[in-house]
Amino acid sequence: MKITVLTVGKIKEAFFRDAVAEYQKRLSRYADLQIVEVADEKTPDGASPAEEMKILQTEDERLLKVWKPDAYHVALAIDGKSLSSEGLAAKMEELCVGGVSHIQFVIGGSLGLSADVLRACDYRLSFSAMTFPHQLMRVILLEQIYRAFRIRSGEPYHK
Repeated sequence: MKITVLTVGKIKEAFFRDAVAEYQKRLSRYADLQIVEVADEKTPDGASPAEEMKILQTEDERLLKVWKPDAYHVALAIDGKSLSSEGLAAKMEELCVGGVSHIQFVIGGSLGLSADVLRACDYRLSFSAMTFPHQLMRVILLEQIYRAFRIRSGEPYHK
């Protein structure tokens, strides 16, 4: 299976980069993993709704340039469906059995994802009602994808 993480923004902190690299290494046993970063836009303090919309549109255009129309798209969104680790593993198994060979997980920038990108996605996944920095979310997502593959393979994992 091919897994692509489409993400707005780069990881600046070395400890996040190290964690991402570790999960990339672990996942290489199970999937063809690719992380595609698109540039984020700086959001000024006190940005107006119009300014925020323009920022989202700019980031959307960048995401859509690397969007694969034949992939199954999963948006990380607070209003998405919450799954347990076993539930994510089951969802990925369901997709695989259903003929999906490429999943693109989409992580927005500091303003999230626009309504247009959310509508274009096949599924919305929520990790929590809380807001996380997108850099940390990348690590959490990769860990959960790794855990899902271990569950699917019948291998031990921490509960």
